[in-house]
Amino acid sequence: MKHRDKTDTSAWVRQAMEEHEGPLLRYSWRLTGDLESARDAVQETFMRLCRQKPSALDGRLPAWLFTVCRNLSLDLLRKEGRMTPLTDTQLAVRPSDDPSPPTIAAQHDAENQILRLLDALPANQQEVVRLKFQNGLSYKEISVVTKLSVTNVGFLIHTALKTIRQQWQTLEGVQS
Repeated sequence: MKHRDKTDTSAWVRQAMEEHEGPLLRYSWRLTGDLESARDAVQETFMRLCRQKPSALDGRLPAWLFTVCRNLSLDLLRKEGRMTPLTDTQLAVRPSDDPSPPTIAAQHDAENQILRLLDALPANQQEVVRLKFQNGLSYKEISVVTKLSVTNVGFLIHTALKTIRQQWQTLEGVQS
């Protein structure tokens, strides 16, 4: 039975890596501003996952992974004493789950503008919006990752989206 448990755990970790490695890398990269530091944090996250029992994380694996990755990324920042935002060039070459065929120019410009608007928000609003929309976490999972109440997470997301929508409408009015 011991051998079977080890095989099941290995398959569970492989499955978790397939599903979450890309999103965790993007999330950590955003936090650290450095791809190598992000890779280190994600690698350590999965090393720690190897020491967990699947039953211990049943139903809360994404929140656990993002919490561990966040803490490791922030630890790396504290150790390195730096926190630099990504440049537009770095954003353009970040890893993506999507294939990279040419996209419609207007859509690309709009996405870049929205990212610039998002980057102008306070850090706590940026973080919850990215966890929600780039990583697909629920409000409850975001609450666990950020140690904010579910209500506060909802408020921050609502405020961020309202601000982005207002600024977008202003930009659209100027460009028309």
